[in-house]
Amino acid sequence: MTPAESPLAQDRPRDLLRSLARTLTGVERVETVAYVVLSLGAAFAGSLAALLLVPLVQPGQTLPFGGALLDPRRSVEMQAAIFAAATGAFALLRWQAARMGARLVGRYGMHLRRAVHARLIDAPLTSLAEATSAEIANVLTHNVELIVQGFSALQQLLIAGISAAVSLGFAFWVSPPLMLATPLLVGLGLLASRAYGREQSLVGRQYVADMTRLFWHSEDFPRRLRHVRSFEREAAEKASYGAISARLCHGYRRQLELVASGRLLLELLAAAGIAALFVLAHRWHGVEQASLIAVCLLLGRLLPYLVTTRQSFQQLRSAAPAFELWQRYVSLAPVRPPAAPSDASASGAALHIERMRLTPPPSGLEVGELLLLPGELTLICGDSGIGKSSLVDVLAGMMAPEVFVARRDGRPIDFDAYRELVRHGAYVSQNVRPWQHSVRECLRWAAPDATDAMLRSALADVGLDKRLADSPHGLDTALHSASSRLSGGELQRLLLAQVILRRPFLAVLDEATSALDAASETAVLATIRRRLPQTILLVVSHRPGVAAIADQCLTIGADLVATVTRRPARTAATGSSGHLA
Repeated sequence: MTPAESPLAQDRPRDLLRSLARTLTGVERVETVAYVVLSLGAAFAGSLAALLLVPLVQPGQTLPFGGALLDPRRSVEMQAAIFAAATGAFALLRWQAARMGARLVGRYGMHLRRAVHARLIDAPLTSLAEATSAEIANVLTHNVELIVQGFSALQQLLIAGISAAVSLGFAFWVSPPLMLATPLLVGLGLLASRAYGREQSLVGRQYVADMTRLFWHSEDFPRRLRHVRSFEREAAEKASYGAISARLCHGYRRQLELVASGRLLLELLAAAGIAALFVLAHRWHGVEQASLIAVCLLLGRLLPYLVTTRQSFQQLRSAAPAFELWQRYVSLAPVRPPAAPSDASASGAALHIERMRLTPPPSGLEVGELLLLPGELTLICGDSGIGKSSLVDVLAGMMAPEVFVARRDGRPIDFDAYRELVRHGAYVSQNVRPWQHSVRECLRWAAPDATDAMLRSALADVGLDKRLADSPHGLDTALHSASSRLSGGELQRLLLAQVILRRPFLAVLDEATSALDAASETAVLATIRRRLPQTILLVVSHRPGVAAIADQCLTIGADLVATVTRRPARTAATGSSGHLA
């Protein structure tokens, strides 16, 4: 379904309301009911306070409604006290409802963020193949804010609806003849609420799209800046960013203009309706002046809600495309159901992949007779774009192949069993940069129970101990501050230290040592293999020095034929050699 065909894209408020309601948790539903009850109480108290103004405006006159509640024989002081009590109750109930509404909106936003982030974490890699990192970043950040604003607007519409229903009910009780104008007022209100709706929907969708483009322009800015300056394209970048900013400016301005236009329309209709009510009361004999005052006070308290209602409708429409984008990602199927912890007996297991076929590449890649042994380093090499990343995704258990025939210690296993074996793994790619705040936080993320001595030992293994020894903060050295920022090579060493602390069954290093010089790369990989004798180590690299220390090399040729070459010493030890066809 394309965005233009989506029900939400067609600006159907009922579809949006149903979708929003389905995202509420049980606790949020209970709090919503409590919020409605409090709002209803506030509406009753507010309408009662409006009626209690009548004896203060016309003291001493007999009123045709209210009975003992509006007894004109009470003193002005007593009537003022009752009015103050009702107004105070209205203020307290509205304050409590606002607090509960704020808590509900905040929890709802947290729930949306957690839900979409958890689904992205569990989503298959293939389902994210067409997604841009900018769009995903937008879904996780600003896009949710638009949905939360729509949810808050829905609350305001709920309050406005409850207040209008209660006020109109009181007005009908005061003077049924005057309420014959209610259908006309309701019709005018619906007409005003629908005005500019289509344009608002289009503006909202464009705003979400432009915000995604802005995220795309802002990604990895320091690296992008170096690229821009080297090509002397500063002016072009400023113009491009300025064009997006101008579209966002236009969208935001147009949204506010539509809100103002809708508010003007509502206010004009409200003024015409109240004026018509006065004329009707004047022409309709038998309508008491006190009744007229009471009805006008009840309807007058709805004016603030009329002013905000238009903005709430606009925010709700703007939330529709944002919610559509959120739903697209939260509806992704998980890669697999939660599994039990990997069997510890997997340690030391030999894996023999007899045959495996995967796509991409589009024509398919056939792999056969690949032996993966703990403590061994397998080098995977080939031209760029030939399928190395897809191959290691499959070997890491993150993407299912079309065909998979393998054995573990001589016993057949399917891909689900293989994936469970390698689930205790570590995958480090070239472009991943630590997102944690400090060195300690980064390492503890990989090994929460590691002691400081273990952290320092891992840093020494990857050659990062001397760098931190020069820092006054040691393990608490910040990763992204200007004074202590680590270089690209140092950040790669830090991620390799994570691998050592993790002690995985299978470790995949996809160009994870590209920022190191050749000698350092060879030394670090040799150390990792020595420190992790029970780990199957897969390394993607183009450097010949890695081949010198590898136990076997898997080379993908230009004809998409993969060949495995084992070192002679290893061939003798394992009695295995093979070719991949």
